[in-house]
Amino acid sequence: MTNRLPVADRATTRRASRDLVRGERRAVLVVLVLQAAAAAAGLAAPRLLGAIVDDVLSGATVARIDKLALAIAVCTLVQGVLLRYGYLAGYRLGERAIARLREWFVRRTLDLPTAVVERAGTGDLANRSSVDVATVGTMVRDVVPIMLIAAAQLVLLFGAVFLIHPVLGLVGLAGLPTILAVTRWYLRRASPAYLAEGAASADLTEALTTTAEGARTVEALRLGDERVVSGTDRIARQWATRRRTLNLRSVFYPVVEGSYGIPVAVVLLAGGALARGGSVSIGDVVAATLLLQQAIDPLDRVLQFIEQAQRGVASYARVLGVGTGVPEQRGVAPAPGDERIVVRSARFAYTSGHDVLHGIDLELRAGERLAIVGPSGAGKSTLARLLAGTEAPDSGDVTLGGVPIADIDPARRRQLVALVTQEHHVFIGTLRDNLSFAAPDATDGDMLAALVAVGAEWYAALPDGLDTMLGEGAAHQLGPADAQQLALARIVLADPHTLILDEATAALDPTTARRTERALAAVLDGRTVIAIAHRLNTARDADRVAVLADGRITELGTHDELVDAGGPYAALWRSWHG
Repeated sequence: MTNRLPVADRATTRRASRDLVRGERRAVLVVLVLQAAAAAAGLAAPRLLGAIVDDVLSGATVARIDKLALAIAVCTLVQGVLLRYGYLAGYRLGERAIARLREWFVRRTLDLPTAVVERAGTGDLANRSSVDVATVGTMVRDVVPIMLIAAAQLVLLFGAVFLIHPVLGLVGLAGLPTILAVTRWYLRRASPAYLAEGAASADLTEALTTTAEGARTVEALRLGDERVVSGTDRIARQWATRRRTLNLRSVFYPVVEGSYGIPVAVVLLAGGALARGGSVSIGDVVAATLLLQQAIDPLDRVLQFIEQAQRGVASYARVLGVGTGVPEQRGVAPAPGDERIVVRSARFAYTSGHDVLHGIDLELRAGERLAIVGPSGAGKSTLARLLAGTEAPDSGDVTLGGVPIADIDPARRRQLVALVTQEHHVFIGTLRDNLSFAAPDATDGDMLAALVAVGAEWYAALPDGLDTMLGEGAAHQLGPADAQQLALARIVLADPHTLILDEATAALDPTTARRTERALAAVLDGRTVIAIAHRLNTARDADRVAVLADGRITELGTHDELVDAGGPYAALWRSWHG
């Protein structure tokens, strides 16, 4: 079941925005000063042009006109230089801010309990870490600086019109009531609409990702039509949310664009009347008209970027929502007294009222090798997660050395108990980087020994040994089997006292899997090993075998004992062994 990660409320988003700016006060001040100076320099051209009109009407000399034209050129050049450095400072500010946000997002995601991240689904987290973070980056880097610049320009431009004549300044505001009314209407509806669009996009990403990852299962079980229907339904929901935001824009933009011409027309009419009365000159009317015409561009930028700002705020709330989740508890339980794992009456359900495990009782001796077998859906992987402390039982106890395993400090717990699943990841970096995640202090000799231990014979063919670049887009990419052996080599380096293998060799072919299991058996001698077995050869080699069916342990004993008993395990063994 997918449970989306939370979304930050408005108060949290506003507080985080203030903190983001507070950390860059000096840079923000520099940007504002440069852009305000650029805007002030831009005011000179209309005013000087108005002076040229008045001088021409009064019969001024050509030299006088040339001087005024030269002054316009100089002011334009100064404005261009100030804008250039203002934009540069703004981009630097934005890049620093978004870099801090990305680092915070990664740290906060890693702090979340594994179960919370997994239940949120890959689509939701992938959307937040890529699309939403990129949208916030665009807002911080582009939208906010441009809106601040445009706002400063508007204040100065309208202020300049008021200085020419107060009446011209007042009538120049004629278009603002309509613009303010439609902007208020838009803002009230935009935020929830864009949040809904982001959620629908996450659902679609989740559907496409899970279908792609499980393509073989979909094909084998002939679920193609069902997945197409599911994907089509999610596409329809996303299209509906996008149409909603499009409808908002289709009202907002036409009304705003239609309001731009009103101030210019009213100022020309009022200015003509004032000029006839001698209150202002023709040059003043021309200057005021040009200033208002010049104000259209920054006003248009502000209103256009309001739409992107709404997207950015909605994405920012989704990114910050990761921080509102409950982090993993640190060090709640005391250090375990020994390596013994005991399960008593453990019950667990992913959805309330639908138990997956029903009163599991199990005790593992230190150094024992236990194989857990059973049909698909019996609860084997869920039991493995309880034993690893990734999930806590809804009732009953799962303890390590007498303390609840889920309450042990996560970093310490992972040093003691390691869970290896079929899922694996090759990080972009060298082979050495990929191995050092498990043991930062490991030497090259330790890493090579770990690769040999898991039978990773492909290492010898790497062109640069431990310095060979791996991962997506690298010159050398590992296949699924090689990547799984790399994951197992990390476990060897991590050196836990208890190892849980949840079908960890399932991606390997039978021959490679058997060779890898035998190599691991020698390395893991003396450690407690719990193997979720899909190949019964693993169960035959174990000290004990637990048979799980319908969330209950139905048989427990050695391989020979269970075969002799003639129960479900014996039937499985006969089917497997022929």
